[in-house]
Amino acid sequence: MNLVYTNLIKKVSTAAYACLYALLLVCIPLNAQQTPADPQDEITSIVGATAHIGNGQVIENCIIVFENGKIIRIGADVTPSGLIIDGKGKHVYPGFIMPNSTLGLGEIDAVRASIDEDEVGSFLPHIRSIIAYNTESKVVESMRPNGVLMGQITPRGGVISGTSSVVQFDAWNWEDAVVKEDDGIHLNWPGSFSRGRVRLGEAPGIIPNKNYAKSVDEIKTYFRNAISYPKAKTRRHLPFEAMQGLFDGTKKLYVHANAAREITDAVIFAKKMGVKHVVIVGGYEAPQTIDLLKKHQIPVLAVRTQSLPASNDDDYDYPYKLPKILADAGILVGLQNAGDMERMNSRNLPFYAGQIVGQGLDKEEALKMITSNTAKILGIDDAYGTLEVGKSATLFVSKGDALDMRTNQLTHAYIDGRAISLESHQTTLWRRYMNKYNTLK
Repeated sequence: MNLVYTNLIKKVSTAAYACLYALLLVCIPLNAQQTPADPQDEITSIVGATAHIGNGQVIENCIIVFENGKIIRIGADVTPSGLIIDGKGKHVYPGFIMPNSTLGLGEIDAVRASIDEDEVGSFLPHIRSIIAYNTESKVVESMRPNGVLMGQITPRGGVISGTSSVVQFDAWNWEDAVVKEDDGIHLNWPGSFSRGRVRLGEAPGIIPNKNYAKSVDEIKTYFRNAISYPKAKTRRHLPFEAMQGLFDGTKKLYVHANAAREITDAVIFAKKMGVKHVVIVGGYEAPQTIDLLKKHQIPVLAVRTQSLPASNDDDYDYPYKLPKILADAGILVGLQNAGDMERMNSRNLPFYAGQIVGQGLDKEEALKMITSNTAKILGIDDAYGTLEVGKSATLFVSKGDALDMRTNQLTHAYIDGRAISLESHQTTLWRRYMNKYNTLK
């Protein structure tokens, strides 16, 4: 009797587990990241599209042929082969590149456990953002339908935030995603002005930062110690080891600064310290330092284009015009998106370039600010940023002008020749509710 009872219990338990498993499959949505695409296995040709090369050139009725992830032929009179993609009436662009981004380092702003963009401490050049990069991020996935296929993953916080890396946005893990590992170190230059804290007896409004000189001296001391480190007979120091790339040219120094005094002080400081490559990030008042920037050939990753003026005295459209002002003066300019809700807003990168076109900049010049210019600034222009023979087939096909949110509608996208998915959580929801409302008609 006990044996029969035991067997009955086992059968009931097995059935219960099976039912529970089936219920979980039904109730829990399978919303994982799209599976990364397989390596390119056949020659592909995009035929008849208008090709925006990314260097200012446009080729009508163009044919682009790529194999093993590389462009092998491009032009209006080349021979297509392999898989033919009809591009008639459409446009082809290099994949857009988002620099200075925390994509993949945070998912939900209101959930602290999902944010991994900052570390405890002030001087952290050895903190590598790449090992925290989450390739499963739904926010990263949502970049691709707008043509944003690559980005520079950058830490935040502190005086020296850490080291960034450049990735492509279709990978199983961070090792697969890496395009350029540990490309540069990010320094947050102290503000020369601060907002007065009335509760502490300070005057209201913007006032000079009385600790500015002290903060700059701390940075100078840290750099001097890093320079002396290789000669010192001391135990291994990971932060100072990470700094050495700034002095031998293998890493760039990205200085986050906006005011004219801060930009000037930072550039003069970096050059005195022997830093080989400097990039200004933000550069709100960079037009006031044009001569200095041109003298040292320093590029600018301009402050978010679609933002409000920082001062009551500025033109209402100053942020819209800033990249054009710098470009017209001969500065190499790229666009970035740091600020509130930066990860979610990063998909608007092409429309920031479109905003500058509205201020009078040539459309192909604006395109360079999110393709070839940014590739040059990040040091990946040997393989990315333009549609040229020998370069990576990281590109996309759009039904219309990709800098216009009304016509930026992708039909195909490729990263290193791999045909990637353009599906995302947003497209799933769009399809779901379009079906709902179409049914109600």
